[in-house]
Amino acid sequence: MDIRQITPRYAVSPQISVEDLPAIKAAGFVGVICNRPDEEVPPSHHAATIEAATIEQGLSFAALPLTHQTMTPENIAKQANLADTAEGPVLAYCASGTRSTVIWALGQAGKQSADDILLAAAKAGYMLDQLRPQLEG
Repeated sequence: MDIRQITPRYAVSPQISVEDLPAIKAAGFVGVICNRPDEEVPPSHHAATIEAATIEQGLSFAALPLTHQTMTPENIAKQANLADTAEGPVLAYCASGTRSTVIWALGQAGKQSADDILLAAAKAGYMLDQLRPQLEG
C-alpha cells in the first residue's frame, strides 16, 4: 500500500484492497473515499466490497467515482465536503492516487495559492502543473 500524505487530514493512495483496511485504520484514518469507478476493477475491488470491509473496521466510507467527464464542480465540492467534514484524516484512492489528488487540488482553488496547492501535490509525488490555470482562475 502506497499512502501519500497531501495534508495532515487528506492522503491519497492507489487502489486499496480489503486486506489493507486494518493498516489504514492503524495509520489513524477515520474514513475512506473511493474515487475509482467499478468498471476499472475486478469485483473483489468494487466499491461495495471495500465499503463493507471499511465499515467492519469502524471507518466511514464514501464512493465518488471519477473520470475525466465526472470531474465536475459538483463533484469537486462533494469531495471537499467529504474531507472537510470528516472527524479526522481521510484516505482517498483511485488507480494511482492522481485523480484523488487532482480533485483535492481543484477543491483548494481560491482557498490556497496555486503555488501551495501544487507544492503539496508535488511533495506527495504528483506533478499537477497543468492545473495551474484552473487553480489561479
